[in-house]
Amino acid sequence: MPVWIVLYNLFRFGFALVFVGLHCALMVGLFREWRWDHQRSGAGDISQDRGAAFPETALPQAENPKVSVIIPLRNEARRMGGLLASLVRQDYPLTEFIFIDDRSSDGTIGLLREFAKKREGVTIIALEENPGPNHKQYALNRGIEAASGTLLLFTDADCEVPPGWIRAMTRRMRENRIGVIIGPVFKKHGGKGFFHLYQCFDHAVRYMYLAGSTGLGAAGGGFGNNLILSREALQAIGGYGTIPPSPTEDAALISRIRSHSNYAIHSACGKDAAVETAGESSWKALINQTLRWNNGGLFSPDKTTRLNFGFLMITISMGMLAIPLVPFIPSLWPLPGAVFFAMTLNTIATLAIFGSSLPKKGAAYGLQLIFTPMYFTFLTLLSFFGVKVDWKGSQVSS
Repeated sequence: MPVWIVLYNLFRFGFALVFVGLHCALMVGLFREWRWDHQRSGAGDISQDRGAAFPETALPQAENPKVSVIIPLRNEARRMGGLLASLVRQDYPLTEFIFIDDRSSDGTIGLLREFAKKREGVTIIALEENPGPNHKQYALNRGIEAASGTLLLFTDADCEVPPGWIRAMTRRMRENRIGVIIGPVFKKHGGKGFFHLYQCFDHAVRYMYLAGSTGLGAAGGGFGNNLILSREALQAIGGYGTIPPSPTEDAALISRIRSHSNYAIHSACGKDAAVETAGESSWKALINQTLRWNNGGLFSPDKTTRLNFGFLMITISMGMLAIPLVPFIPSLWPLPGAVFFAMTLNTIATLAIFGSSLPKKGAAYGLQLIFTPMYFTFLTLLSFFGVKVDWKGSQVSS
């Protein structure tokens, strides 16, 4: 048998084995995180009611650390009502709220002042300038500088948090040497049709990937709108100012804590800690958002994140780009076959663990597992072609 045929067979079958093997490993990591969350928080069973209390695992009053909830905003007057209403309902005793208004020109400041009348411990930082280069990252740094809590908890203005959210996230930090807990974020089902259903599924699949990676000890991403970290872990890496500029500042922070400290990182799987965020209103807005995440992973300042995410996206893209060649070169079938098999595993795992937070659409999710790898390939091509994204009207560089 000619050498080139041997090499070709090694390539196509080796690709399939490695790709499917990687996803099987991610499923193991996801299960490990689910089990960790279930055993230590009492909230691993996502079938329980949203916001349910777990008094048997609650911290004693004397052990309640102070929590600083840090929220950057820019022109969010129309979208922040749900967040403020959900924050008013929080029952954790030692909490301060720090809002960083990044040069808003609408009624954001006025709404924050009204919120301050309902809750104690509210600080409003109004930025008159923001030198960037990542404007959100600069705003977060200002908020962290003003925070006095032992734990720092982050969310965004377009989110709604469940009752007991602060207590739920704090409870997961009670073990020594835990530096970060990444919380689940799900998109609200904004309407009928494929576009809205896909956003919900996409967010859940992304969280499945990052939770699986975390369970394997390779945390390199997270949703910054549901993230809690200890001040000690932040100090161990030299402070927030050491985070290099990145279009995904949350992922850069998590990667640095993983690579520059001895603190553990875990992902929450309980519904008591799950945050909901508003969906995008158009494909253009969704592509801008997901491309920013894609760029953040592919061009991450952290080498491990860059390699892991890059390998995943490039292999998915190889499988999808091979599809139009299969009619002419049928032997290429293991490439797309491996991708679709892995996506089937992902879909089953996502629906099994996070399905109660997703729309009840049954067989419609079959279309998602076909579209998702195609969409990831599209984003990866845009990333390598250097397409830029923006945050709140300001361009974010890779």
